[in-house]
Amino acid sequence: MGFRLSKIYTRTGDKGETGLGDGRRVPKDHPRIEAIGEVDTLNSQLGVLLAGLSEAGLDELSDVLKPCQHRLFDLGGELAMPSYQALNQAEVERLEAAIDRWNDELGPLENFILPSGSALVAQAHVCRSQARTAERRCQALNALEPLEGVGLAYINRVSDLLFVAARIIGRRQGVAEVLWQAAKKPEA
Repeated sequence: MGFRLSKIYTRTGDKGETGLGDGRRVPKDHPRIEAIGEVDTLNSQLGVLLAGLSEAGLDELSDVLKPCQHRLFDLGGELAMPSYQALNQAEVERLEAAIDRWNDELGPLENFILPSGSALVAQAHVCRSQARTAERRCQALNALEPLEGVGLAYINRVSDLLFVAARIIGRRQGVAEVLWQAAKKPEA
């Protein structure tokens, strides 16, 4: 990639539009920009999770999740440059293999769990919920402008991976899952 930003501000977006990689200008609230923004937010939240995993010495999880930051950046590139394709099915399969491996260790989930237990577990759930938001924005864009490639499947798998990662983090930390407790039914 030869193009690099040498100047951070350009003033070209001061009136509410931004440029895409193909030269088009779109409003900053265009569904494509919303999708890019949510993927970027997920990537930033994932960075917070990775920093915490590093501090906690949970390298096994970091090794699986670190490539996701790069692939989310690729997805952002695909969204910004509609003809650009960076993601491939092998990356979706890598996530599925990690999900299966961790799920085998965890066993079946027998109740709903809350995004709680430790700061790292909660951060993994923040990432998971952000992945779902990014997925919804990508799906909304796809309804208007069909997306090529495996980006939609990838963002869906990232969310699944983060759910299982949250559970594995808790297990590695020796933290019990916080089970949902239904509200008591009102007496009639």
